[in-house]
Amino acid sequence: MSDLTHLNAQGEANMVDVSAKPASVRVATAQGFVTMSAKTLELISTGKHAKGDVFAVARIAGIQAAKKCSDLIPLCHPLMLSKVQVDFEVIASNNQVKISSMCKLTGQTGVEMEALTAVSVAALTLFDMCKAVDPSMIISDIKVLEKQGGKSGHWTA
Repeated sequence: MSDLTHLNAQGEANMVDVSAKPASVRVATAQGFVTMSAKTLELISTGKHAKGDVFAVARIAGIQAAKKCSDLIPLCHPLMLSKVQVDFEVIASNNQVKISSMCKLTGQTGVEMEALTAVSVAALTLFDMCKAVDPSMIISDIKVLEKQGGKSGHWTA
């Protein structure tokens, strides 16, 4: 009926059966941006935000989110991640924080959704911690940058 793998022959949503796929090392990276006022960026860059180390909290939230991806996205497989990394880069010229994630495992399905979830929840956490001083922040451009492993091999945006 469709080339969409999460639909069965009747067009109903279903979890893809990956049991026949060989395990391989799989890695995915993703990124997103939070744009904010110069004042807010200064507060979090210098660690002077009243709520504490915004980046540390957002990093832990992103890592935890990647581990819980299958609880949030209904048709994602629960995965045994071997590595989750969440990094932040302050881009002062644009009043932005770039959030990057990398997820890795040896398994039968990819980790793109986990990488996207890590970036998304890290961005939401950053927003939550800073909304009192800057409710006009913008979360944008969340996307997969690269994936490796499995039948489709290496893909780069």
